[in-house]
Amino acid sequence: MTKKVALVTGAGQGIGEAIAKRLAKDGFAVALVARHMENLQRVADEIAKDGGEALPVTADVSKRDEVFAAVEKTIDKFGDFHVIVNNAGVAPTTPIDTVTEDDLDFVYKINVNGTIWGIQAAHEAFKKLGHPGKIINATSQAGVVGNPNLTVYSSSKFAIRGITQVVARELAEEGITVNAFAPGIVKTPMMYDIAHKVGQNAGKDDEWGMQTFAKDIALKRLSEPEDVANAVAFLAGPDSDYITGQTLEVDGGMQFH
Repeated sequence: MTKKVALVTGAGQGIGEAIAKRLAKDGFAVALVARHMENLQRVADEIAKDGGEALPVTADVSKRDEVFAAVEKTIDKFGDFHVIVNNAGVAPTTPIDTVTEDDLDFVYKINVNGTIWGIQAAHEAFKKLGHPGKIINATSQAGVVGNPNLTVYSSSKFAIRGITQVVARELAEEGITVNAFAPGIVKTPMMYDIAHKVGQNAGKDDEWGMQTFAKDIALKRLSEPEDVANAVAFLAGPDSDYITGQTLEVDGGMQFH
């Protein structure tokens, strides 16, 4: 069996970092993609220290050419390619009356366009290499049900669920699976920033902002990034070979479907 190779975008912190470390633990050689080399190098060094293999690659996922180049660099380094995790994203707080054209352009170019570029780049690679692979996209609990004050982010994550379903049907005949994961309230810098801004908009504190989202978690605890990484590891591994077009919710029981 050849070496398993994965690429994770947004791998410099938070959920992406946890996913990269988990996949490395599972035996993947991992390409780490984000905009800032300093963060990527730290994660790569930590993976190497634990006996794994990682390649830091700087790229802006909103730019198609940079995403394709990142996949090419991954193949050049590791000789193969099996899994892409389109995890990079941004989540500004946008009450409906405040939404601007710049808000839409900024979020959609990263969250939606970046996911599409990742899918295209992975598909091209799988065809060139002559074998299928797995495409895994980051949606959100806010992409399963609408969350107040998150018009732009939430709608972008709904779009990613739709893209996942469409592409799963398009690529199924090639043996490529396409799935998504939907984190809930995860203890990451992005989530704390959202909670701060939601609380600020309401004249409340950060804890109030966090509880706006967290109050309905059945398991009564916030998610760790590792909880999400565990689910992505399942989607990246052989046990999910007969699953495609699905969104795996990893939210501690906020929503039941």
